[in-house]
Amino acid sequence: MRAAQITAFQRPLRIADVPDPTPGERGVVLRVEATGICLSDWHAWMGHETLPGLPHVPGHEMAGTIAEVGSGVEGWLVGDRVTVPFSIGCGECRPCMEGHLNTCDVGFTPGFTTWGSFAELVSIDHAEHNLVRLPSGIEPVHAAALGCRFITAFRALADRGRIQKGEWLAVHGCGGVGLSAVMIGVAMGARVVAVDIDSGSLQMAGELGAEVLVDGNVAKPVSAIMAATDGGADVSIDAVGTTTTALNSIRCLRKHGRHVQVGLLLGDDATPPIPMERVIMRELEILGSRGMSATDYPRVFEMIESGRVDPARLVTGTVALDEASGVLERMGEFGGVGMTVIDRF
Repeated sequence: MRAAQITAFQRPLRIADVPDPTPGERGVVLRVEATGICLSDWHAWMGHETLPGLPHVPGHEMAGTIAEVGSGVEGWLVGDRVTVPFSIGCGECRPCMEGHLNTCDVGFTPGFTTWGSFAELVSIDHAEHNLVRLPSGIEPVHAAALGCRFITAFRALADRGRIQKGEWLAVHGCGGVGLSAVMIGVAMGARVVAVDIDSGSLQMAGELGAEVLVDGNVAKPVSAIMAATDGGADVSIDAVGTTTTALNSIRCLRKHGRHVQVGLLLGDDATPPIPMERVIMRELEILGSRGMSATDYPRVFEMIESGRVDPARLVTGTVALDEASGVLERMGEFGGVGMTVIDRF
């Protein structure tokens, strides 16, 4: 099969012919029809993530058809159309047994702990617990746009942030996760303030329903949010992952507000100082959110089928596998609007 490999950090990906994967007893091999290029893939390419070794195949936002089924897998057949959450659960540890496959004690993440989906084929273990059957109306490119960014935003708002109709939602960063959060927040009846430093991203956030657009280049986000919401946001999400955006997200909350941290805080931003006095005096909640379990996808599909959300609007470009390296390199500039998906291998 053809695959794009990281052979050295911060160097162009190598397109190579490598042996086809085989399924484990409890796994499947998926023929990849589309896979998103995510900021998390950029972190892996930069060397910010621990990988099992080089060369390595990144990619974790995938959709396709089952090409081969392991001997111990029941309920899935060759040809089934599926997607897969990036946070795969073993199905046997305590978090998995409690329904939290996204925080599995073992922890499997295609593209990070194993070879991923920047390839014609990818092996997925623990298939019975983690495969998600795609509705007929969702095309592979749009299914790839669901994960990890759209499903991450959905769980962050619906389950962790517990957003309610009429509440103010502040979204810090309008990349893939942030724009997904804007769309989902509006669909759930929230009033949305979107913050970014890129005019194109802010424009798209407005097109998706954000009422207030804050350009971080010309305004102080916390002051702007406090003024626009008459006292602060009820829920705020850091969809970037820097010390500045995390602290802004906490500080822009009204009393009893909920901050949800989604953006990965790495390197010098790994341990931001938390304004704990503010957290105590305002009785704020600080919440983490990581992906979403396969069992929760039907809730997202229901929103799509009802027309309340349309993840297809977030896909602003498709590329061939050979072009993925250039897309990753440009991600470091934090420019571009929406999501780019590989759909030609």
